[in-house]
Amino acid sequence: MIPLSVPNLKGNESKYLKECVDTEWVSSVGKFVEEFEEQIIQYTKCTYAVACSSGTTALQLALIAAGVREGDEVIVPTMTFIASPNAVTYLNASPIFIDCDHYLNIDVTKLCDFLETKTETNSNFTFNKITGKRISAIMPVHVSGNAVDLEKIISICEKKNITIVEDAAEALGTFYTSGKLINKHAGTIGKVGCLSFNGNKIITSGGGGMVITDDKDIAIKVRHLSTQANIDNTKYIHDEVGYNYRLTNLQSAVGLAQLEKINKFVEKKRYINDFYKKELSDITELKVRPVPNYAQNNFWMSAIEVAPKDQEKLISFLARENIQTRPMWHLCHLQKPYRKNFCLQIENALKYQSSIINIPCSTGITNQQLVEVVTNIREYFKKNEK
Repeated sequence: MIPLSVPNLKGNESKYLKECVDTEWVSSVGKFVEEFEEQIIQYTKCTYAVACSSGTTALQLALIAAGVREGDEVIVPTMTFIASPNAVTYLNASPIFIDCDHYLNIDVTKLCDFLETKTETNSNFTFNKITGKRISAIMPVHVSGNAVDLEKIISICEKKNITIVEDAAEALGTFYTSGKLINKHAGTIGKVGCLSFNGNKIITSGGGGMVITDDKDIAIKVRHLSTQANIDNTKYIHDEVGYNYRLTNLQSAVGLAQLEKINKFVEKKRYINDFYKKELSDITELKVRPVPNYAQNNFWMSAIEVAPKDQEKLISFLARENIQTRPMWHLCHLQKPYRKNFCLQIENALKYQSSIINIPCSTGITNQQLVEVVTNIREYFKKNEK
């Protein structure tokens, strides 16, 4: 089997894990937790970082700290993993679903049109004219490592007092290369950002996530809530309802070892994408998905776009050849829990959901395996020529 995207654990992971076991510091306290947070700060150039048990819990805590409350609405793309709207729903708030652009990110044009024409701002809060609910935040998701065009979103969100909570779960290693955001990393532009270290991400800790921010109050709030809102470690006194959402020392040890290799991982991801782009360029029935030209992409996923009639057939064909692929997620606004939620002109997302295929891009993939993927894609279209 040539897998879609699996971890590359050939660095200091075993060494650091052994130290955890030998010292018996294995739970949510230990030197690797603090070191992992510090190295994320150094890498992304944010001011504060708080390690959490998952990317989803990081999003939940970030939304709480950003001021999202029960009954609010949060703008979320429909083209994202369901964890994004779920984190909103955990707070008894409601996700508003919006369409995607050519790079699968939030459609900025539709967003700005909605905020300008379908909302009103009173007493420093913005309300949805249609539902009457307060819109307290927006969650731009950097899908597949593609940087959202945040420069166009920032000014209207400031005008409307809508907090930007970045879902950068897939975008560690992506940074802007032009405009006002030049050299800024994905996840560090909004009020607060969130990373994920799930097993298929560009670096992994087996699970886990991170809240990153330049806002001291948000960092303090997230850290407090993630440790059961404990204000006295000896007497176990808690001042509000908190959560057991801290990352363990064991997981942080793995994450730290992974972070040491992130530049090599990004380089390999770029090589893989370039390989596919070159070797598949002459197949008229497909194209390798583009990335924004205003950012350095981490190429977390490599993907091709085919005709809808070919999507499922090609996925099945490659599966028979032991090549793992997958389509994009089933759109959030079509998922059973969210079918009655407010939506904004969903059009592009429907098209891309039925035409995109993610193809193998593990950092440990060999050239021979890359050739095998390309060869089999060619074979499929050869067999299906009219």
